[in-house]
This record gives sequence, structure tokens and C-alpha cells, in this order.
Amino acid sequence: MVRTALALVLSLVLTGPAFATQEYSLPTLFDVLGVASDDVLNIRAEPNASAPIVGTLAPDARGIEVVEERRNWGRINTGGGTGWVSMRYLSYRTDVWLPGELPPAFRCLGTEPFWDARREGNDLVLRSPEDQEGDRRPVQAVLDTGVFRSPARVVVAQGMTLFSHPQICSDGMSDRLFGLTATLVLLGDSPRILTGCCLIGP
Repeated sequence: MVRTALALVLSLVLTGPAFATQEYSLPTLFDVLGVASDDVLNIRAEPNASAPIVGTLAPDARGIEVVEERRNWGRINTGGGTGWVSMRYLSYRTDVWLPGELPPAFRCLGTEPFWDARREGNDLVLRSPEDQEGDRRPVQAVLDTGVFRSPARVVVAQGMTLFSHPQICSDGMSDRLFGLTATLVLLGDSPRILTGCCLIGP
């Protein structure tokens, strides 16, 4: 049963919606560009210039994760919620989704139960409130779709496989929205599946 579910999820992740070749696919990271050194980039509650300001970005801010784009506005997370910034002042990074690799800050998390998974060196480490040291499993492969700059990834570790797929995702605990869904399959004596969201920003 677990192997069938694993094969199905792998098939959906690696052959899911086709990505057209483009400059970037979301989520990805951007740097602020074109804002005066004595100014800030406003984060607004809605994707328009008249919406209330809910935060700001420094003129030299880097590694800003954009999870969604509407009418040349990008949704980012700020504090415990989300907001929108003008894409006119963001420059996308070309070093984020490299073939067979994960962005350095990539991590996934979930609730009910709470869990957190990230790559640390050669290991995929799964932590929970009850196990802060974490369950470390050697990473055997990081798979991608082969589509240019697609964010979809599968991390295969010993007895553990993490599927990450681009889709707007809520952690169920805050107003933040993420650009990647997560499915973590744990094998062994008591196989189980954990679900959640992933992020690539710091």
C-alpha cells in the first residue's frame, strides 16, 4: 500500500502540470533592485498601489521569496502574514533552482502533528517538538523534473522520501502562504505520511 502511494505521488510530482520554458517559476527568490538607498520598498495588503502598507523591505534586501504573482505584484510572507510588493523593483535570482540541488534555506514543515524537515550536510533531518535532536537519514538523491528552473523536487533519503511540489499552501496556524506543498513518506516498522508546506526563504 505504501509503495503504491509512493509511486503515485512520485508520478504526480515528476509528470504533473507541464511548465513552459520561462525566466522563472514560482516560488523563487528575488533581490530588491531600483529602490533609492534612502527609501524602502512597501509591502501592501493587496496587489495594488493604493492598498494599506503592512511592512517594508530595505533597498538592499536579498533572497526575498515570492510565492505568487498577480498583475505584476508578488506575494511574500511578512511576519505572521502575507503581503504584496511591486515586481518592478524585484530582480529574480538565477542560482535558486539548480538541477539536482536544493536551495540552501529549503525546509518543509507541518502541523497535526508538528514536524520540520531540512537537509543538513548529507542528511535529511526530521525534527518534532518531542525530538529536537532529529532523525537523521543519509540523502541518496535529489530529483528534479528536468524542466528549466522547475521548483518540484523529490528528496530520497534512507527510509524517508520528501516530495515537494509548487502549489499555494497554508500551514494552518498562521496567515502565511507558501509556494510549495510537502508530502513526507516515512518507511520502516510503522510507515506513515506527513503533509505540510515548504519554503526557500531565510
